[in-house]
Amino acid sequence: MSSAISISIKKNQVMIRVDENAEQKEIMSDLKKKILELKNLYKEDKTPILITGKILKNKEMDEIQNFIKKFIDVQIDFDSPKVLGLHSIKKTFYKEVATSETKFHKGSLRSGQRLEYEGSLVIIGDVNAGAEVVAGENIVILGTLRGLAHAGAKGNKDAVIEASEIEAVQIRIADKVKEIEKEEGEIHKVKTSAYIDDKDELILE
Repeated sequence: MSSAISISIKKNQVMIRVDENAEQKEIMSDLKKKILELKNLYKEDKTPILITGKILKNKEMDEIQNFIKKFIDVQIDFDSPKVLGLHSIKKTFYKEVATSETKFHKGSLRSGQRLEYEGSLVIIGDVNAGAEVVAGENIVILGTLRGLAHAGAKGNKDAVIEASEIEAVQIRIADKVKEIEKEEGEIHKVKTSAYIDDKDELILE
């Protein structure tokens, strides 16, 4: 069985690469086996550790960091973004969207309000102009979307945005941004879905 983690040394950092298909319990199990090997690298040097590979959830990053710091007092960095949002996207990944954790929000979002969640978000109401919804996975709005919605904010291009009606001027999925122009001189077509197709284009229909 292949290891969930591998350790390599570069000039200015120690790199721990996490297998993208590894479960957290496998990662922690292998880390416990290799912690002595890791500790031996730090007899004198304080080279920072970079943990790369799999996109990790915040609680998974915290568990890994806390465990290493029990044995080694060293700076630990992750290439998984700690916060959601367009500027923190480092890489894309693919995941079964049906398995994501979901948060429900009852009521409409007013201008100036921001709702953010690592999994999927379901808004039972409208998202009004000036409001912002950011989700690591999918966004479902049981009302009209007029504000900003950013699904797949950690890079998941399989994420979708669904609403009773999409009237926003801009939507985002992963690192794709779509400006929505109002249709003039023709019958208004109600848009309800946004997704990234197999041509890597953000589609609104």
